Amino acid sequence: MEESIESYRTYLFAIAYRMLGSAMDAEDMVQETYLRYQATPPQTIRSLKAYLTTILTRLCMDQLQLFLVLLEQLQPFERAVFLLREVFGYEFAEIAAMLDKSEAACRRSFSRAKLHLQAHRPRFPASPQIHQQLLSGYLQAVQTGEMGPLMNLLSEDVTLWADGGGKVKQAALHPIRGRDAVARFSLGTKRFWPEHARVEVEEVNGEAALIIRTGDHVFSVLTIEVKHPRSRLLGWCAALPMPLGRNAPRVSP
Repeated sequence: MEESIESYRTYLFAIAYRMLGSAMDAEDMVQETYLRYQATPPQTIRSLKAYLTTILTRLCMDQLQLFLVLLEQLQPFERAVFLLREVFGYEFAEIAAMLDKSEAACRRSFSRAKLHLQAHRPRFPASPQIHQQLLSGYLQAVQTGEMGPLMNLLSEDVTLWADGGGKVKQAALHPIRGRDAVARFSLGTKRFWPEHARVEVEEVNGEAALIIRTGDHVFSVLTIEVKHPRSRLLGWCAALPMPLGRNAPRVSP
């Protein structure tokens, strides 16, 4: 049976969760591991499991080091509240009793601490090569109708925006959120592609994008924005047939 990163997703998540103690951070690390894996030539990997484990472990260690640095930046009370709640799982009423503070004060302190940590979380900017690999992987999964590989490319909180200018019936009227919903929408809209449509990866507004053409006109443009493994955003612009020029459509959050 051929190995794939999907077959190790649960295994990787378990390692990351045990190291970081946070499901959200564990998912981050698994997604970043997938990006690193995609950027690595397959012939250089002797053991997929060993390779993935090594990458994931190093990412988690870096995350833990950063976490300790960020904790040092918190006020003592905020640090205590955050650790008691996030790491040890105490209720706010219990924390309030331990620290001789009101429950409301503990809640406010926890919120401030969490906002601070989230604002300083590491970002993994995608290189042009990874950006293009993500687009190519998305295209291949949609063309073959494979849900598994497509889900691998999407974070759990991915958001898809569709803009049909009010004239394209298959365009979603509201943002589509979540890995499963975005994957199903992406596969479902494939049937609306024009007959004999061709798809190419080209530069739009300085970044790689998927251009679906029919004849000499653009049927739609797909761009992605990669800010963080868990915040991978896809923007789908289902445009009216039009020539692709300086004013090509762009989707932004």
